[in-house]
Amino acid sequence: MTRNRLFKVAHEAVIHAGQYAYVGRKERKQQMRTGWIESINAFLSGMTDAPKYSRFIKNMADKNVKLNRKSLAALAVKLPEAFKAVVSFTSAK
Repeated sequence: MTRNRLFKVAHEAVIHAGQYAYVGRKERKQQMRTGWIESINAFLSGMTDAPKYSRFIKNMADKNVKLNRKSLAALAVKLPEAFKAVVSFTSAK
């Protein structure tokens, strides 16, 4: 079956492409969040006396720090000293 001569086959291909694009837009959001979490976790693993990722996120919630994961990942990559300051602030009792 060729798509260039058969309308029905080409039409079905277009419909499926739209479905794949819709699903892909949803998956991209999940993949981005996963990447941010991996960046934060990698930075925390490289630090000494740093909490695990889950403990770090809980400490942030307890201290009422309103930085999202995207911002934290950007801090970890571009401004490591600022990220260390956030970690030390949230880890302090």
